[in-house]
Amino acid sequence: MGAVLTVLVEEKIGPGEQAERLVQTAKENLHFDYALALRSPATALFLALKMFKSEGGGGDGVLVSALSPRYYLRVIADVGMVPVVCDVDPASGCVTADLIRLAMEKSGGGGEPVRCIALYHSLALLPDMREVCELGVPLIEDCSTAYGATLGDKMAGSFGALSILGLEERDLLTAGGGALLFAMERRNAAALRNLPELPPEYRLPDMNAAMAIVQFREAARNSEKRSEIARLYADAAMRGRHKRFVHAEGFTPNNFAFPLILETGMKDVVAYAKKKDIAVECAFSGSIVGALDAPSEKSPCAYSLSLRTALFPMYPRLGPANAASIAKLILTLP
Repeated sequence: MGAVLTVLVEEKIGPGEQAERLVQTAKENLHFDYALALRSPATALFLALKMFKSEGGGGDGVLVSALSPRYYLRVIADVGMVPVVCDVDPASGCVTADLIRLAMEKSGGGGEPVRCIALYHSLALLPDMREVCELGVPLIEDCSTAYGATLGDKMAGSFGALSILGLEERDLLTAGGGALLFAMERRNAAALRNLPELPPEYRLPDMNAAMAIVQFREAARNSEKRSEIARLYADAAMRGRHKRFVHAEGFTPNNFAFPLILETGMKDVVAYAKKKDIAVECAFSGSIVGALDAPSEKSPCAYSLSLRTALFPMYPRLGPANAASIAKLILTLP
């Protein structure tokens, strides 16, 4: 609140110095070559996709996970491209190299050739990124929920030709809105630098940037608190009846969320939690799979997970007493 108040007092709430400071702060943490601070993840995705659209203006394919946010479909259409929806592995909730190949083969056999992959890390879960990168398809990596997660010695966001870090309400680092579009390597950064100058309406306001700077500074402390809560929940889940997602080898989570794949119906679990005054949400309620025709046929695994994956409260200021109550709920879920 102090950071935002300072911006308000100085009457400089539009794009300016704070946005520049944010980019520098993010660079110190993510080690990218160049970044743009933008008003929304949708704007960032739009600009990133434009980089890979063919000059002929054809309906190029963009491969996306069925568990990506639903706004991906709108942005892809606005760019003049076509979504190629890929199902997920039921154990990990992630796309795999084999599933991507299958989706590309089906698309190439009568649909749109895939120009790029727009990979959103749902619930901060990373697939085997090495295998995905070996496919040789240009990658836009969305690490909005996965900041701080690692695979081997690489951070989420460091695999893509271009990467997006959202700063929306439900992202890990929230500034009330906005996003960073960045490139790790110089050759890809050159494309961002060569974009025509963006009007102020495309750029991140200083008020949001000020909040984001604080989020970056508090990230390490908040990560420790999330880890403590996650250990408590995980211990309860091990003794309960519901499954957790399987992680890729070498994956270190950032504990953005605590999902469980339910053996029972979502309604029963939500109702049970409500009696305990605990809010349990459906993890993939806003995902692409919910907008598909015949989702159980086109993306059966993603559809199944969208119906029975529950999220439990997980945020740094939850407090020991509340965390213990939620852990007890996880242990005793019907």
